[in-house]
Amino acid sequence: MLIAGGGVAALEAAVALTELAGERAAVTLLAPEREFLYRPMTVLEPFSGPLAGRWPLAQLASRIGVASCPQALSWIDPRARLAHTSQGEALAYDALLLAVGARRYARFRYATTIDDRRLDDQLHGLVEDVEQGYTRSVAFLVPSRVPWPLAVYELALMTAERALQMNVDVVVSIVTPERAPLEALGEQASRAVARRLQRCGVELHLDSRCEVIAPGRVRLGSGQRELVAARLIALPELAGPSIGGVPRSATGGFIRIDRRCAVVGLERVWAAGDAVDFPVKLGGLAAQQAEVAATAIAALAGAPLPVAPLQPHVEVVLLGGGAPLHLSAELIGRRPTHSRAETQPRWPATRKIAAPRLAVLLDALDGAPAR
Repeated sequence: MLIAGGGVAALEAAVALTELAGERAAVTLLAPEREFLYRPMTVLEPFSGPLAGRWPLAQLASRIGVASCPQALSWIDPRARLAHTSQGEALAYDALLLAVGARRYARFRYATTIDDRRLDDQLHGLVEDVEQGYTRSVAFLVPSRVPWPLAVYELALMTAERALQMNVDVVVSIVTPERAPLEALGEQASRAVARRLQRCGVELHLDSRCEVIAPGRVRLGSGQRELVAARLIALPELAGPSIGGVPRSATGGFIRIDRRCAVVGLERVWAAGDAVDFPVKLGGLAAQQAEVAATAIAALAGAPLPVAPLQPHVEVVLLGGGAPLHLSAELIGRRPTHSRAETQPRWPATRKIAAPRLAVLLDALDGAPAR
């Protein structure tokens, strides 16, 4: 079994396979990254919060009990069942899981495109300027093709909260193509987010496919309305991975999967995480996809397991503007149902990502009691 990637989906699948398949599967983790970064917590770093967790991938692989290969996947030969790396090696596989993530690129020329691997370096100076009253307006921009804008809402709320704490007047805005805040989570969750934004004084420009036409100037939609702000902070746009031999969707180049997370058009290849053609990109969903794929692969290896189709549900924690807000919804196709918003955690509060197997692994490494 070969797992390409070193993120949430890859690690959740690696743990699942060792537990579900046991000695039936020999697992190798193929990833060029040296460390695993707990990305959802990096939003706290520019505000002098605790550093997000970082663990060496080789240490994680050893703890899980799988082999590791520090190279990137370049292309696959599905007929020969060979995965070719960026360094020219050919690795044979009986089953392959693609969990390589998405490509990220800047959408706007005159805006700072955030990179959660170095968010403190990018935004710490902005936070200091807000605190000292040098920056009086900040706009956070969501590109037209971004599947999950949670970080923008958290950064906007924390910026407004810090300005209030320092008793300085700062106009904080969010510009998003969504029709409601975090609309993928459904009506009740959106209303809760809207109330928190209003309470913190964050201006919300919905249904706006914006363009940055000059430094500090944002055109809202197709009309002539403009937003002016001293600083513009934008999410990156995402595109699917470029892996030879893997069919991709026409829109965005993401990997198409079926309800059991098998790659459409390929045999013995599965995919999970940001690389797949799914309307929401989220660590918890990546873990669910990884669980389904790992179960299917363990069954292929002979484990007596039923392989149920993916039944996606979204569970997230919104930080900023008060106590963490726990939001959840079931997804039927692209339509959210059973939308909920609560201040009480629905899973152990030590982890922001709803990835149960990975959470136990990381807590063990941190010395937390096993759950």
